[in-house]
Amino acid sequence: MLLVLAAVATVVVAAFVLLGIRGSWAFALELRATKVAAMVVVAAAVGTSTVLFQTITTNRILTPSIMGFDALYVLIQSAAVYWLGGLEVSRVRPEVRFAVETAAMVGFALVLHRLLFGSTGRDLHAVVLAGVVCGTLFTSGSDLVGRLIDPNEFVVLADRLFASVNTVREELLVLSAVVVAGGAGLAWRSRRQLDVVALGRETALGLGIDHRRVVTVQLVLVAVLVAVPTALVGPVTFLGLLTANLARQLTGTSRHAVVLPAAALLGVIALVGGQLVLERLLGFGTALGIVVNLVGGLYFLMLLMKEGRR
Repeated sequence: MLLVLAAVATVVVAAFVLLGIRGSWAFALELRATKVAAMVVVAAAVGTSTVLFQTITTNRILTPSIMGFDALYVLIQSAAVYWLGGLEVSRVRPEVRFAVETAAMVGFALVLHRLLFGSTGRDLHAVVLAGVVCGTLFTSGSDLVGRLIDPNEFVVLADRLFASVNTVREELLVLSAVVVAGGAGLAWRSRRQLDVVALGRETALGLGIDHRRVVTVQLVLVAVLVAVPTALVGPVTFLGLLTANLARQLTGTSRHAVVLPAAALLGVIALVGGQLVLERLLGFGTALGIVVNLVGGLYFLMLLMKEGRR
């Protein structure tokens, strides 16, 4: 199945890169290669982070976005446009904006983890619940700021709230690729421990796993792997839910040695295929994030109905 997914991903990438080229091939190939590289980085980060998050929470209908990362990203963008203005925000160097957004999201996760999971002895579900509450608070703050922003400035804000791979800077892409590769490597090294953690806390403790330490490390890793692609291209809420669950269904196993690469390959297929449909069939009539969230949202409803029947 991994070979099949790799073959499909290769075909989709080749179709995206080669179809419909007019004019200079060198320019078109360079531009499209940058887009593909960005989508591969995002797919690997989102797929890996969702698999890890579902493992440590032992819940397959949750994604890291439930912790409020996407809502915090929207709040940061809204506050920046409100206080600085759309023109000044556009003038901020992409490297500075990327660093601030990534640091804010990772910092939020670390503070939340430290307050509720670090020293009080509470379980992970308290952290998740607090993340849900904070996400609702961030969303309310974004709505309030959105009402205060000048309508002309709101156009700038709306453009920043949808995921897009068309304006990715190469230097940020290289940095993101290094961080995501390091995070994916750490997740791969922990694959056997994660197989045990997926059996539940009591079983993991009985089998000699330091459950608290493993969960802490993986939660920090999830925060980094969510923050980097969100700051790079914007929020893609349901991509991880789609790829992580499809990876388990298609491979027929929960072993992380198989699920992790399968989720990344499915993410590449979904993103590159979605961008291909967006450009060739829809003529850029909508945003990639809308297409992915539509498909992912429908899949999420199917999962809820399936779990309800069980």
